[in-house]
Amino acid sequence: MPGVVDILTLGMAPDRARALCVFVHGRNQSPEEMEAAVIRHLSTPDVTFVLPRAAGGSWYTARAVDPLTDQTRAELVLSLRDLGHVLADLRAKAPRLPLVLAGFSQGACLSLELAFSGAAAEALVAFTGCRVGTPKESRPQALSSGLPVYLSAGDADPWIPVTAFAEAVADLGAAGARLRADVLPGRPHEVSGAEIAMLDAVLADLAAARTPRMGAPR
Repeated sequence: MPGVVDILTLGMAPDRARALCVFVHGRNQSPEEMEAAVIRHLSTPDVTFVLPRAAGGSWYTARAVDPLTDQTRAELVLSLRDLGHVLADLRAKAPRLPLVLAGFSQGACLSLELAFSGAAAEALVAFTGCRVGTPKESRPQALSSGLPVYLSAGDADPWIPVTAFAEAVADLGAAGARLRADVLPGRPHEVSGAEIAMLDAVLADLAAARTPRMGAPR
């Protein structure tokens, strides 16, 4: 069954950090792959990184753009519950520190769903993400108004079509997010240097007790 089976913790210990980041991997990926592709390329110091691992390598079986079935809803409930526990446990270790919820691909989609379910974070960074399910279906809309959100996509991504990305942009805008959204032409299904720089900038602002400006160049 989906859910968190273990956690990779990197960077500064929570009691000595200035910011927290939970980074959620994509389908058939691992925390170690996200460490190699993203975390080790960040330069902001004094950050605690928590990378949960999905059971079987996936947070839910269907594609994000597929209609929601009973199975997908049940898998989402389990994965969102466990990811919520990860956030709560990290918060308990450092309750005064700002927290960034981030993810790539399926991990970005799950992070979006957690944020739309009302989870508290100081920023959301979703690389190649969209809502799970279709606009015709009932989906949570409890995003915190004013939440800084960065959402990205490739123009021809095999997993997240631009149309689904645009639907997520509309939901984020309607919910009052402080949103920056980038479509990156020709980018493969991976996290680019420009996206890594954006996460770095968000972490640096929060570590310095500033509202994220999301001004990193494309």
